[in-house]
Amino acid sequence: IASGLTAAEAKRPNILFIYADDQSYKTLSCYDEAPDWVNTPNIDALAKSGVRFERCYLGAWCMPSRASMLTGRLQHAVQSMRMTGTYPGSTYDPAACPFWPAELRRQGYHTAQIGKWHTGTDTGYGRDWDHQIVWNRPAHPENAGHYFYDQIMSFNGVERRVEGYSTDNYTNWAVDYIKGENRDAEKPWYLWLCYGAVHGPTTPAERHKGKLAGNSAKVPNDIFGPWPDKPAYLELTKAWAKGPDGTPYMKKGEVKPGNFDTNKTGLAFDAWIQQVNECAMAIDEGVGRLMKALKESGQLENTLVVYTADQGYGMGEHGFSQKIAAYDATIASPLIIRQPGVIPQGRVCRHPVNSPDLVQFFVNTTGVEIPWKMHGRDIRPLLNNPETEEWQSPMVFTHTARSYGSDTDDIPTDERLMSTGNTPWYVMLRDGHHKYVRTLVAGEVEEIYD
Repeated sequence: IASGLTAAEAKRPNILFIYADDQSYKTLSCYDEAPDWVNTPNIDALAKSGVRFERCYLGAWCMPSRASMLTGRLQHAVQSMRMTGTYPGSTYDPAACPFWPAELRRQGYHTAQIGKWHTGTDTGYGRDWDHQIVWNRPAHPENAGHYFYDQIMSFNGVERRVEGYSTDNYTNWAVDYIKGENRDAEKPWYLWLCYGAVHGPTTPAERHKGKLAGNSAKVPNDIFGPWPDKPAYLELTKAWAKGPDGTPYMKKGEVKPGNFDTNKTGLAFDAWIQQVNECAMAIDEGVGRLMKALKESGQLENTLVVYTADQGYGMGEHGFSQKIAAYDATIASPLIIRQPGVIPQGRVCRHPVNSPDLVQFFVNTTGVEIPWKMHGRDIRPLLNNPETEEWQSPMVFTHTARSYGSDTDDIPTDERLMSTGNTPWYVMLRDGHHKYVRTLVAGEVEEIYD
């Protein structure tokens, strides 16, 4: 399509939206920041055939990232979404918080979601999704830590416990869908494939365990602190202690019920980095199988493929072993977008994008009408010309912990301010090479980076 990203000029494309969990861009070998022993050939091939974004900010943690991706709004404007009961219990009012796949479905697409679900006990099957195989964490807090095995899955509303490694299971079900199972062959389709990897407890597939043993990663210079020019909360979040030989180890501390993070007391830095990257290997294999299924079914040329993650994850930078904080190392996601004949190949874009931007891109690509205001920018000019210097549209990102919508009208001064990862609310603005962060604590340092 010579004129670029205009859906009206062609058959409405299918969309395969691959969404990993807690996956740093540093775990993909197509990113310069990855250790040289990391190898993700299938995702690298995706990057070579599309546009890779250097920085993408989808959410500070799992739930708001998904809430934004379902509504096209930043966290503070997602109405009625609330956490309730035992973590990760949550709820929302579909009338006050409509999800855009319902409009996609209403306007001619077959919609499907496979994998992790983390935004309310109501998964939207039959309203937002024609086909859905999901691990509904909010509905089953007792099963919410089972990221890789023994999951309670909901198959179009019917629940059963399944065996097998979750990453492989999700890929299998997605391949079946691509090949025509459980969908209307006469309709274009949208599949949101939500892997649970590499979220903790980070567990590689048996076939990958130990594959990267013996490799070493560069230890961040400020892994132990201090951080005199950064906000005070970094002293509360520091995760690393220095061993007798100077090697960083996971800091000893109480393991709290309901904490399903990667952190494991006493795990050495290199061992943890190896473990995370071994866990990512099954995702890369899955991407290869998905692309093969598209090719074999004759859909490769008319399918938009997007690869990203709900957020990144700190790997020792600024003392972190978590997400949430407003630093690239902790929250920036990988992002690759591929569409043959529409999006240029092998290009890199330095301009950052966020969740509402991606939703707006999907809306523009499919030509659907959304009856509510979304926050996304039209990023098609970036995809048509990734290296442009003419882009004059700053990106905004908000973190309001476990609060959404009207619950964010006032900035709290109690424990709600820091209810996720000891990280207070903040607002971030990115414009070109510059980043500004305002931590919403009275008297706290303001940060600006170039």
